[in-house]
Amino acid sequence: MQTVPYQPGEDFARDLDREDPLASCRERFHIPPHENGDSIYFCGNSLGLQPKSTAAALQQELVDWRDLAVHAHFRGKHPWFSYHEAFRDVGARLVGANPGEVVLMNSLTANLHLMMVSFYRPTAQRRKILIEDAAFPSDSYAVKSQLHSHGYDAKADLLVAKPRAGEHSIRTEDIEQLIADNADELALVMLAGVNYYTGQFFDLERITRAGHAAGARVGFDLAHAAGNLPLRLHDWNVDFAVWCNYKYLNSGPGAVAGCFVHERHGNDPELPRFAGWWGNDPEERFKMHLLPEFTPRAGADGWQLSNPPILAMAPVRESYAIFDEIGMDNLRQKAVRLTGYMEALLDDRLGDRVEVLTPRDPAQRGCQLSIRVVEGAKERVDALDRSGVVSDFRAPDVVRVAPVPLYNTYMDVWRFVSILADQVD
Repeated sequence: MQTVPYQPGEDFARDLDREDPLASCRERFHIPPHENGDSIYFCGNSLGLQPKSTAAALQQELVDWRDLAVHAHFRGKHPWFSYHEAFRDVGARLVGANPGEVVLMNSLTANLHLMMVSFYRPTAQRRKILIEDAAFPSDSYAVKSQLHSHGYDAKADLLVAKPRAGEHSIRTEDIEQLIADNADELALVMLAGVNYYTGQFFDLERITRAGHAAGARVGFDLAHAAGNLPLRLHDWNVDFAVWCNYKYLNSGPGAVAGCFVHERHGNDPELPRFAGWWGNDPEERFKMHLLPEFTPRAGADGWQLSNPPILAMAPVRESYAIFDEIGMDNLRQKAVRLTGYMEALLDDRLGDRVEVLTPRDPAQRGCQLSIRVVEGAKERVDALDRSGVVSDFRAPDVVRVAPVPLYNTYMDVWRFVSILADQVD
């Protein structure tokens, strides 16, 4: 992966921005203001910025609701009855899926529970679930509650992959070994795509292969991976995946989430699931009580419960269109350069006064760098905020920053490191 030749001066950052083929993408987003101009927004790993086209998209649905009311389901500019189908192809391209393997619905954790209804089918012999150390709390809560709901003990039946002593990242070979050691009892591997705390990108293909070799199902929480890294979920043979759309995917707070189901499962109507009327065959949807039995639609659509919330889906539609136009591979090229530039500046300006927890290898990370500050991390984040830098703090001593290729610049990176270095000095 190509990184930038490093030079420490401000002029070099400006040169990089002038040469950036994606520089104009920034103009598509609202950048939060600060008293000294635009803020330096490095919190896209938590809440992405608003595309300028979002307001008009929402307004269009309000107009259709006002002028057409119920008829907007079929006569609106974007008919509501089939609204979710607009994401079949674009959503598939985003995560490396086939059309029909992706559906947008619910929230991430709700989708995770729905997926575990189908893909966590424990027996007395095979019942364990594997997650990673420092997993996002909602993932941990979800898998523990699934264990409890089946009458199992999380202390005995939850496996946790951990880094080796003195390391921050979890080695892929250690995950593979943990899977192999528990092959007879392992029912589900459920890891993050990118660990929210360290920013480590896991080798999803190798982990999926190892899980399947052990006889387990494999799913991933892609909250910090979707829109951040190119994914190949179908080719990697992943059973299922879930993600939110409000981080790198810029679809607004609490945005409707995404879900992937591999077609070998999506085309199996006998696979157990919780059912709802929007998951059934659309040709039969309005026969209502005349057809009381549930007939799932093929593909990921068959896991839907309710009709899509149109006002919440409109921002997702706008964001996905931007990603589809620019392409994840192009965004990835800039992300590698932008994040590598930040890492080099941190090394040069701050040295051992900070520690980057995120892997140094670009193949093992996305946009995020998790920076351990030796002293006063929370105070540093507060001071950065007063200086116009939006980042976030994770206890006890980590500052997370995400230089996002859609709207962040090399000058953003240079200014951030300069401000942080001045504070630490």
